[in-house]
Amino acid sequence: MSGTTDQFVIGVDFGTLSGRALVVRVSDGKELASAVFDYPHAVMDTTLASTGEALPPEWALQVPADYVAVLKNAVPEAVKLAGIDPATVIGIATDFTASTPMPVLADGTPLNEVPGFEGRPHAYVKLWKHHAAQPQANRINELARERGESWLPRYGGFISSEWEVAKGLQLLEEDPEIYARMDHWIEAADWIIWQLSGTYLRNACTAGYKGILQDGEYPSREYFAALNPDFADFAVDKLAHEIGQLGARAGGLTAEAAAWTGLPEGIAVAVGNVDAHVTAPAAKAVESGQMLAIMGTSTCHVMNGDVLAEVPGMCGVVDGGIVAGKFGYEAGQSGVGDIFHWYVNNQVPARCFDEAKAAGKSIHQYLTDLAFEEPVGAHGLVALDWHNGNRSVLVNTELSGTVVGLTLATRPEQVYRALLEATAFGTRTIVETFNAAGVPVTEFVVAGGLLKNPLLMQTYCDILRMPISTIASDQGPALGSAIHAAVAAGAYPDVHAAGEVMGKVERNAYTPGKEAADAYDDLYAEYTQLHDYFGRGADLMMRRLKERRKEALS
Repeated sequence: MSGTTDQFVIGVDFGTLSGRALVVRVSDGKELASAVFDYPHAVMDTTLASTGEALPPEWALQVPADYVAVLKNAVPEAVKLAGIDPATVIGIATDFTASTPMPVLADGTPLNEVPGFEGRPHAYVKLWKHHAAQPQANRINELARERGESWLPRYGGFISSEWEVAKGLQLLEEDPEIYARMDHWIEAADWIIWQLSGTYLRNACTAGYKGILQDGEYPSREYFAALNPDFADFAVDKLAHEIGQLGARAGGLTAEAAAWTGLPEGIAVAVGNVDAHVTAPAAKAVESGQMLAIMGTSTCHVMNGDVLAEVPGMCGVVDGGIVAGKFGYEAGQSGVGDIFHWYVNNQVPARCFDEAKAAGKSIHQYLTDLAFEEPVGAHGLVALDWHNGNRSVLVNTELSGTVVGLTLATRPEQVYRALLEATAFGTRTIVETFNAAGVPVTEFVVAGGLLKNPLLMQTYCDILRMPISTIASDQGPALGSAIHAAVAAGAYPDVHAAGEVMGKVERNAYTPGKEAADAYDDLYAEYTQLHDYFGRGADLMMRRLKERRKEALS
């Protein structure tokens, strides 16, 4: 390692509502300071900010200028708080939610910034949780199965509506003028690196998991033409570009970006990455079998494996998708923390808020503490965690949440606990699917904001019936990005070596209790029956109800 104690790197984590910059010492991974900047436009999921126009259901847009504002505000603030000389910073790296694509011109100008397109919803960034492309995703999957496309099993048999291709096809079919005008359909993860370095590279992680790039190739022109004749050259005209490897240097910080950030011009800018995958080295979870769950508004599960296998309902497997030399697997849950927040914001009575305030607790802590005064199963409930659809293993955004067992005696905290448990049951479903497919999960590691709830973590531990290790950092993705920045700057030979020094983990922070685990086995059996009835059975009630909603709102 060539780094010294007076060298630093910056990791910038672009989340759903804000961006966070973290200053990290290269020699040991010490986190000196961080700063957060909230996106001024947040998420546009009901109206378009520029016109006030109502958006259809299942839309979720963002404004790319908000991402640049993070660089201009959070980065210099973090450096100031760290009290370091900016001249000692040797590299910067970023991570992003995915798939979060956007249409841009050849010079990188977002289409929403082109005069005349400000009022066109399709000219904006489509956030990862934009689910309005489900009809296109259904056709993508049906056609791929009909044609026997070899790449489909690499994605568990399903391509999600959250990903690049479905969103690109929706763009073509709903606003062909925007589609024709754009030169690149680019992930925000790659666009922000373009703004920092002046270099456009598609990172291997996002291209592989979200863009259907397998073995160096996208789906064929014939396949895209069969979806829509005007979509035939989608890969060649809108997607195809040089692929940057994770941890590699994309370029040097431009003079303009140096002025934004206050960092030295020319320092290393790492190739872009995805928030979940970039966290693996920060949690020292890059060995085969170590499943890392980044738990926040949603949960993404990533894991390396030594073999290439077909795991039903996984989000994808990509050679080198997490670290070089291993097959990186991804799965996930579309709603976790978002479900808890939805319940608190919409279903909990005012008296609970008053009681929480009187107890000096947050409403989430109050409900959690109250809920876990009872033994497992005392609430008589089982829930499905599909309020934002199912990412794995059913891969269907048209599914929805439900709670079974409600009575007139059911209390708010009991439903809250059932929802917490449902997300853990969803994770167990994913783990068991990987095990059955020959990709064994040998360790479960957790990062993300939900780590702050120890009762939730113990619940996951009991339901999984395996110990849980936890990242020893509150800034997993940002720390992971900083690790990649150190590699891009040449301070370490590779991401694995950098993670061993700069990463932080507490092994076996939680261990399962036999009595609780046995009781949860019984509840999990009920969850599985409910899961398969609504998710795999012939009844399409949830889809029909969503269609009724769309029709009523259109």
